Amino acid sequence: MKGSIARRGKASWRLKFDIGRDPGTGKRQTRYVTVRGTKKDAQRELNRLLAQAEDGTLVEPSKLTVADYLRDWIRDAETMGLGLKTVERHRGLIENQIIPHLGGYLLQKLKPAHIRNWHATLLRSGRVDGGPLAARTVGHAHRVLHRALKQAAAVEMVSRNVASAVSPPAVEEQEMEALTAAQVAEVLTKLRGVASYPLIVLALATGMRRGELLALRWSDLDLDAGKLRVERSLEQTKTGGLRFKPPKTKHGRRTITLPANAVAALRAHRKKQLELRVATGSGKLPDDALVFGHLDGSPRSPRALSKEWKRLVAAHKLPNVTFHALRHSHASALIASGLDVLTISRRLGHGSPAITLTVYGHLFANTDARAAEAINAALAPALAE
Repeated sequence: MKGSIARRGKASWRLKFDIGRDPGTGKRQTRYVTVRGTKKDAQRELNRLLAQAEDGTLVEPSKLTVADYLRDWIRDAETMGLGLKTVERHRGLIENQIIPHLGGYLLQKLKPAHIRNWHATLLRSGRVDGGPLAARTVGHAHRVLHRALKQAAAVEMVSRNVASAVSPPAVEEQEMEALTAAQVAEVLTKLRGVASYPLIVLALATGMRRGELLALRWSDLDLDAGKLRVERSLEQTKTGGLRFKPPKTKHGRRTITLPANAVAALRAHRKKQLELRVATGSGKLPDDALVFGHLDGSPRSPRALSKEWKRLVAAHKLPNVTFHALRHSHASALIASGLDVLTISRRLGHGSPAITLTVYGHLFANTDARAAEAINAALAPALAE
């Protein structure tokens, strides 16, 4: 295949190259591309395009913009296996952080330099109010763009995923929110008697996620055996409202052994539910009734639960942490006890122990002194000889 370079301006070059014959008409096809830079830059681009034409990876020219492509991509995202909540988060990042800055570019003209400049803009003034955007959020936006462009490259809409050439900004390590043993005792003491007390006890005792707690049915519990089964989660989105969904991975479905104090709290909670149903004429408590639902059987909103927790924290002057910190507190207590990472991972419902180590690896480092003590005890008899 042949090509040529002709100057168009001071730093502009026109590439002309042959891409073979049209399979339908048999006529020879010629492609024209304009490149900015030096003649060496133009030669490198011509060589790249000729190589793509030779191996069949050269993409057809398109006027599709980044904005149009991303909106089409996210519209079809749920059919590609993404959950409603994930789609909602992706769409927010696309509309608020990606399209306002990159949406006007032609998809095929997007360059790594554009991605780098976009990162800098977001870090400087990426918030809706013009303030700086956190590096973590910029990273989330970058990964959404990378995921979308990966799909575009897979179907040969673009020749490569330009987001792969630029790394997202580094994120400073933040200390994870978790309650100490003394703070856990303070929370349970001050909140004893509030309506959500059994739910809070179970969150601390099992490390279950907010949606898993709110989707729990009495049929999922075996209080005599002191176990519960996590089978689903409650999801809340703007478009889909409230819906029950299965766990993301097979490890999300799991059996959790309950400590005695959690069993006692659940028994007391069930007794109160039965008494309330009798008093209101609601009848017997069905086996599939939600453990933490409304009296009419409808589920509680996950967002409402988070707001309620925030109110309880303020009203009772509790440590200022999010509801999700109760899950972290459970994990921290297990790690501090010396429990192995595989057992902890399965109890939390992580897809693999690697995820557990990614989230809680810094806490496992604190167990190194105990590891040294353990190996010293094992070696001591032999070394004493």
